[in-house]
Amino acid sequence: MTAPVPYNATATYAKLVEAYPFIQIADTRTNAEIATISGMGYVRRGAHLLLLDLFLPPQATRDKGPVAAVVLVHGGGWRSGERSNMAPLAARLAARGIAAAVIDYRLADEARYPAAIHDVKAALRWMRANSAAHGIDPRRIAVAGGSAGGQIASLVGVTNGMGKFDPDGAGSAVSSAAQAVINIDGLSDFTSPAARAHEDDPKKKPSAAGFWFGGSYADAAALWHEASPTFYVDRHTPPMLFIGSGQARFSVGRDEMVGKMHAAGVATRVVMLPGSPHSFWLFDPWITPTAEAMADFLTTQLPIPTTTRQRP
Repeated sequence: MTAPVPYNATATYAKLVEAYPFIQIADTRTNAEIATISGMGYVRRGAHLLLLDLFLPPQATRDKGPVAAVVLVHGGGWRSGERSNMAPLAARLAARGIAAAVIDYRLADEARYPAAIHDVKAALRWMRANSAAHGIDPRRIAVAGGSAGGQIASLVGVTNGMGKFDPDGAGSAVSSAAQAVINIDGLSDFTSPAARAHEDDPKKKPSAAGFWFGGSYADAAALWHEASPTFYVDRHTPPMLFIGSGQARFSVGRDEMVGKMHAAGVATRVVMLPGSPHSFWLFDPWITPTAEAMADFLTTQLPIPTTTRQRP
């Protein structure tokens, strides 16, 4: 199989600019005096130390009390991508008072499903274990991702507390739970015919999902089902925001999952950006409404606890 095509803003811009000539690659500049700490190791997998970059709100915001936080998971078909893809979004969230970490995780060429799930849960645990040092409220930590990262973030959130998906948790007193989830244009159901039309296309040998799972749907149906967030919804599912592009194939299973969440009494919201391409969150003009929707959702679903609000 050929090497994966790099997934980053520059390569994606080259693909999109003809159809969307007005787009610009987003950067990390904001009007707020945010702080950035780069290259912190959060977990070691063999010889590979996985790193994260942490974007913190202005000191004046942190001086008022611990802030909510979110772990951001990049996309790239489970096989490519880089943590810096999510840095512009992280900077905008930090400017809005929410700490944000952009993370490495093991891609499919290094380790197949469910390694990425284990890694993101490890990042959540690291954020909680190191929350005091960075002015983060350990009770208000969310996970979010785009494209493949959106699917990963959803699965991480809906499997809170399930040891099968968190082997690192057995020896740790620190929780890896996410208190809220944001899925940006990521799949919710690998098993549906609409998803398999693309993700299990026999002309792709293998497809991105097939490579991640190590087998086609016919060969590894149990894994395709296991990795589909929609099958875990119950009353304990954390609040979830879905942000969607104009490309329906990337949000397959979302509407069914939203229906299940409503039935279970779980808070959920869908924000659509009609006419936008997949990977819209990497570009102006869409990154601003994306960051605003995320910040509004996290502020609503992760309110400042009374004990924190009343701190002197």
